[in-house]
Parts: sequence; C-alpha cells; structure tokens
Amino acid sequence: MFTFNTTKSIVCGAGAMGRLAEVVGPLLGERILVVSDKGLIRLGFLEKPLAALRAAGVAVAVFDEVEADPPEANILAGVAAAKAHGATGVLAIGGGSPMDVAKVIALIAGSGESLSEIYGIGMAKGPRLPLALVPTTAGTGSEVTPIAIITTGEAEKKGVVSPILLPDLAILDAELTLGLPAAVTAATGIDAMVHAIEAYASKSANNNALSRGLARQALQLLGAHIHTAVFEGTNTKAREAMLIGSMLAGQAFANSPVAAVHALAYPIGGHFHVPHGLSNALVLPHVLRFNLPAARAAYSEIAADAFPELAALPMASRGERFVEALADLSRELQVPQRLRDVRIPESALPLLARDAMKQTRLLVNNPRAMNEAEALAIYAAAF
Repeated sequence: MFTFNTTKSIVCGAGAMGRLAEVVGPLLGERILVVSDKGLIRLGFLEKPLAALRAAGVAVAVFDEVEADPPEANILAGVAAAKAHGATGVLAIGGGSPMDVAKVIALIAGSGESLSEIYGIGMAKGPRLPLALVPTTAGTGSEVTPIAIITTGEAEKKGVVSPILLPDLAILDAELTLGLPAAVTAATGIDAMVHAIEAYASKSANNNALSRGLARQALQLLGAHIHTAVFEGTNTKAREAMLIGSMLAGQAFANSPVAAVHALAYPIGGHFHVPHGLSNALVLPHVLRFNLPAARAAYSEIAADAFPELAALPMASRGERFVEALADLSRELQVPQRLRDVRIPESALPLLARDAMKQTRLLVNNPRAMNEAEALAIYAAAF
C-alpha cells in the first residue's frame, strides 16, 4: 500500500504567464499576496505579471523580503503582510525559497497555526489560503511538493511537511528561466537530478511505482538537456525540458522522500549560505559512493536514464560508473567541486557532521545507515 499526492493542476508552456490573470484570478480571489524576492524584482520579472493582475481588477500586494535559506522571520513578516492586505490567495513567483515561504504564509494566514508547532511530518493541519506557485528555476520542484524548508536559529534547517502545503496550481513557463546564469542553471539542474536519484533509491516505506517511474522520466529529461540549458541558455526547448524534469523529480520525492545527500547538504547551506543546489552537488558523488554497497542495484537501474551511453555496460558495473558519470557531469558544467572551493574551512567539518545527524527525517530514508563518523568521512572526502 502507498499514497501518492501532487499539485491539483499544472499549466505548462512557454508564454504561459500571459494567461496568469485568467488562470489564477478565479482561484486566488480579488486580493492576492505575491511572494518573491528583491533580486527578481530588480530584474523586472514581476512587472508584466503584476500589470496583468491589476488590469484584471485584482488588488495586489507584493512581499519581496524572502532571503535564501529563508529564516523564520521571513515567514512571520509574510503572514503579517497577508493579513494586512486581507489576502484571499497567495501567488509565489521565484525559486525554491519564495515558493517554500509562500506555502507556509498561505498555511498560517489561513489557519492561524503557530510556526513553532508545525515543524515535522503531518503537524500542519490547515486550512490554508488558495495557493499558486510559479518556479523561475528548474531545480527544487517545490511547486509539486508538500514540503517547506525553513532556517531556524542561526543555522539549523527544519521542514514543514504536510499534504496541506501542496499548491492548488503550478505554472511552468520556460520563458521565465531564459535569463538564468549558467552557474545557477547547472546547480539547480543537478539538484533536480538528486531529487530523482534519492526518490528512486529511497528506503521509505512509501517508495512506490509511480515515484520510481517519474524519477526515471525526470532523469531522462534532465540528463538529455542539462548541457544545452547550461551552455545555450536561450534554448527554450531545453529550458522547458528542465522545468518538466524538475517537476517530475519533485513529484517523485514528494512521495518517496530524499535522504542523505540532502541531510549533508542542509548544514552546508545553513552555516555557510551556499545555495541549496550547489550544496547538494558538492556532496552528491561522495554520498552515492558511500551508498553503493546498499544501492548498487538501484543506481544500476537508473544509470542509462541519465547517461544513455551506460546502457552498453554490463548491469553489474553500471552503478559505480553512474556515480562517476555524475561527478564528471558536475565538472563539465563547471560546478565547484570541493567544500574548500566555497570557502568552507576544514575545521568546520565536525560541526557539519554533527548537524547532519540531526536530519533524522531524511537519514531514515537513506539506503545505507549512516553515523556521525561516516558523515564526517564524507565531508572530508568532499573537502
């Protein structure tokens, strides 16, 4: 027995944002809180969407205080903005951070629940305000996941995980991703691949046929198009394939949860503010090498999805080659390779290992059990 939940409605197509008012107006109501960040505002990403909503008679307020690795203060300020506006619905336009923040704003503004009481799995009960999400990166899959990650205190990250967070609508418009720098495209693309890999190999009791099928389709799209998206950034076909691949990977891990790659990536982002996709990329090959004794069969099964040339190898040797192909891909895409490359000192590795062990929600899904000493060894290998 398994359960599978996902976003109720998905609109996909280059130029889909041209239908924004038509699509979200009936769903979100007459007073919409738009959640984004100051960088997207400066780049002019919101000018046309906001103009279209206002031309349709919608009262719009913009909350643009979202930070990378959003702290609790972002949530509380956003809830206050929603209440002050009398928001009837919430619309996020941005990467993973604005989408995660929007989920929790919609929840707390709609239910009055306390942020401190909704961390964990199934603690958030709702109801929430109507919610629509528009990703501007192809990586997090947040538009189809029931998860929001918040930084608590100085560095620790906690998750709010509940089906109530799944949005009512996701809009995938490749035109919104055409301006992404190559470095961001590469790191977020690898992030999406991590989602698919960890979902497929997850030890979760809810690992299921739907998630595994979606994970494989995601890897096929991502593997085939990530080079083009990075090095030919205006290629709309490749950008759309990455968006769809990211979404499929999001649907997969939303139901068959991720594991140790994310558990070891979170402290890197929390302490050193390394973007999440890059944090995953830095530890990915090292965690997968650790997992090989328990996950060789799973990695062998998906190897040729991401790297079709590996189909020529005997199944018995595909798992190891898959891990090395991922490491090669990261280098080809010019992603930083070592923790020292992002200014993490060797003296911080024990702290990272201790904090990674706090991510029990994720580590329980890893194909191979991991202790603190093993986590430290992985960080050392990545250093």
